[in-house]
Amino acid sequence: MIDEGTGALPEVGVPAARVLEEIRALRAADRPTHGGRLFAYVYDPGVAGLDELAQAADAESAHVNGLDPTAFPSLLAMENALVAAAARLLGGGPGTAAPEVVGSVTSGGTESLMLAVKAARDARPDLAEPRIVVPVSGHAAFAKAAHYLRVALDQVPVDPLTLRPAPADVAAAIRPETVLVAASAPSYAHGVVDPVAEIAAVAAAAGVRCHVDACFGGWTLPWLRRLGAPVPEFDFAVDGVTSISVDLHKYGYAPKGVSVLLHRDPALRAPQYFAYADWPGYTMINPVIASTRSGGPIAAAYATLRHLGEDGYLRLAALTRDAVAGLADAVRPVDGLRLLAEPESTVVCFTSDDPGLDLFVLVDELTARGWHTQPQLGYADLPASVHLTVTAAVAPRVAEFGPALAEAVAAARAAGPVELSAELRALAGSLTPEALTPELVARLAAGLGLGAGPVTDRMAVVNTLLDAAAPALRERLLAEFVGLLQRPSW
Repeated sequence: MIDEGTGALPEVGVPAARVLEEIRALRAADRPTHGGRLFAYVYDPGVAGLDELAQAADAESAHVNGLDPTAFPSLLAMENALVAAAARLLGGGPGTAAPEVVGSVTSGGTESLMLAVKAARDARPDLAEPRIVVPVSGHAAFAKAAHYLRVALDQVPVDPLTLRPAPADVAAAIRPETVLVAASAPSYAHGVVDPVAEIAAVAAAAGVRCHVDACFGGWTLPWLRRLGAPVPEFDFAVDGVTSISVDLHKYGYAPKGVSVLLHRDPALRAPQYFAYADWPGYTMINPVIASTRSGGPIAAAYATLRHLGEDGYLRLAALTRDAVAGLADAVRPVDGLRLLAEPESTVVCFTSDDPGLDLFVLVDELTARGWHTQPQLGYADLPASVHLTVTAAVAPRVAEFGPALAEAVAAARAAGPVELSAELRALAGSLTPEALTPELVARLAAGLGLGAGPVTDRMAVVNTLLDAAAPALRERLLAEFVGLLQRPSW
């Protein structure tokens, strides 16, 4: 907590050294961003000196404003260099089937996906009710884009065994109002690559754009292919792929937040821009959602790519591949656990078919042992699962994970599955989002140990309740719970 005398705006300014001490004290409660024990949210290459280089590059350009590229040509040069690097890696540029690829640097994957949807929507001003087709395994940012941009979202199921959509189902979902079809390479939840070539073909046959969301692990796929992995075609080498997004702050190992959105040619990108001159101020021209943009993250990404180079990324991909294989090998022999998908990118995802082994309790037990994993709730025919985002920094830790997993499984079995009270289970099964009142949410939060005070590491009861609820109720409950946490400290 922040002390009363050290609020964000004290009456008397605080010395710089003390301010940094306060931030370090606050950071002590955070998950570890380095060390290979956090399997979500952060991407650590374990490269000595890279953080310092990126921080120095960020500082050099922190006050540069991307609003006007003519005023700050350094930022324009670095942004164009990042776009070119991503395009070359993903099958575009001179001498390829997509020689005119252009792109923009965004703040992250969500912004890249929102802009891909915007460009597709605005390219069809004749449609009053535009639609997009997205597999249910597509990132939630597509749903966010549809919500913000007033575009209808048509979801396509995935096979419960392959975890991929069927191209025939994608084709059947396309309507005359469809402006964009999406595919993942790989999907976030399970780390599998959708059948991009087939999906792009059905989109092209219908005259619809096809966006490949490679934000999560797409930067690593070309390096894994160079190492001999059987990575299917997913990039601009595929006819019908019109745009691709890839995050540099994930497996590009740049600081947050930097993503690149690529279009096969300038005409496809044109509707992405926002321009406005009908006011007395400067004419606004924005390729991305933000107007003012700090040059810091772009400079940090440029420095990271320049420093690591192709040889560095190939080495990091090899370390990640080996770490993925080692973690999967640690899961396979554990009684009661099974891999939900055979790893083919940078994800290990496993579930349990044993009613005596509660996955959510297992996640808590792993957390207690210093291993921070990500629980995923059940959805349709897909069971609840545990997601591990694997980075190069995990490689030195792989040998430690197997024994820790075995201990955590034993502890979870001894603790037994979470048993919701009859009242809570009835509420989860019958409540509608509209029926939630602030008073009911407060009672639920108190009963689950949420609300005021530090966030608990024991989340099995909360996850069990959410798992029992329908998706719409999950959304409302989580929004309310997070709202209880996000209150100003007066």
